[in-house]
Amino acid sequence: MTQPGPNADTHAGSFQGRHIGIGITGGIAAYKVCHLVSQLTQFGAAVDVLMTSNARRFVGEATFQALSARPVLCDPWAGPDPSDPQHIRVARRLELLLIAPASMNTIGRLAHGITEDVVTLTAAGIPPGTIPRILAPSMNAAMWIQPSTQRNLKLLQDDGWLVVPPEEGMQACRTNGPGRLPEPESLLKVISDHLA
Repeated sequence: MTQPGPNADTHAGSFQGRHIGIGITGGIAAYKVCHLVSQLTQFGAAVDVLMTSNARRFVGEATFQALSARPVLCDPWAGPDPSDPQHIRVARRLELLLIAPASMNTIGRLAHGITEDVVTLTAAGIPPGTIPRILAPSMNAAMWIQPSTQRNLKLLQDDGWLVVPPEEGMQACRTNGPGRLPEPESLLKVISDHLA
């Protein structure tokens, strides 16, 4: 596991015994979430990791299972009991859901009620206004500035979702601009602030 960062002590007490969901969608920034899950687990949180099939193209589920010491949900139809809707069971026990990186595709699905993977299904199983639901978008700069992306984010904010704006900088596609996923320490602070 990775070691907590220099500002870890300011957050550590916020997470002990808390139940947090981390939804990971397709994007190279998924690698940053490894450090976030590791820190949350070290601080005593129970972390349920949910992954789309595209997320698993970037980071394998075994990595997150090792970091969280919990099963990773990848397929809403898989599990020891096919009649058990795992995504509903997980949704009911969460105290906060963060989707990071939130891809353009996932943002569009959430905005229009399309639930075709375990991340969107679990999000749909959380009644609005009950717990913090947070999106941390990450995508190419051109995708970020698309009117459809901005419209969908506005719809989600109107529905009660919190949006962590992406940072600017060099991206994997060699583009410089907005769309970078914030660093794990920044996401840790966002989670801590909203759990408080």
